[in-house]
Amino acid sequence: MTETPTPPTAHGTPNAPRVTVRGEAHLEADPEIARITVTLTARNTDRRATLDDLNHRNTATLDLIKSYGDAVEKLETGSLAIRPELTRHGRGERIRAYHGTIHLTATLTDFTVLGEIVARLADQDLTRVDGPWWALRPTSPHHAAARRQAVQEALQRAREYAEALDTRIDALLELSDTGAFGGAPLTSYGAAMPFRAARAETADDPAPVDLEPVRQSVDAQVEASFTLAPPDLG
Repeated sequence: MTETPTPPTAHGTPNAPRVTVRGEAHLEADPEIARITVTLTARNTDRRATLDDLNHRNTATLDLIKSYGDAVEKLETGSLAIRPELTRHGRGERIRAYHGTIHLTATLTDFTVLGEIVARLADQDLTRVDGPWWALRPTSPHHAAARRQAVQEALQRAREYAEALDTRIDALLELSDTGAFGGAPLTSYGAAMPFRAARAETADDPAPVDLEPVRQSVDAQVEASFTLAPPDLG
């Protein structure tokens, strides 16, 4: 009767020693997208007038951003708020004015027009622009490249340990992703940027802002366990 081989335990066995290694990768890549946020504000003593002013600024801003066509990958409207401002003195709830805000987020892929858009938006009344935040897409091939490099490093380490014992790796027991992530969003207003912003179309337009894209860090970490062919330790 043939006995079924006992599978290796979590710590390995003399006949199937186990080695566990870590593989890491650290890459840098140019950003693929840039995000900006735009906050529009309106204030008036009349609630309806505040809403109308805010709606007018929102329409004008959306039209401005959409005029750049395919350079804008995504345009989203966040929160809208209308809140009363109460008087500081006197009794009762007396309203002094109404404040309105709308938050927009734009994602751009064409950095050659980014500086122009930022300048034109910032030139509007009661408009705040934040950003840009540079990033890679979640589906960027740079993430897959980092993971492949991390796996290759883990495999190379395991082979080096096996060679040190004058043996070879036999089988893969486990491969786990212990952390893969892209660079955190960053804001950068640099000096001259490689992608020179387009010139203003008219004399009334503000000068484009020169923006320096921030290279993104892509890190990947894996942990791998292998069995080794039994080494001759004699």
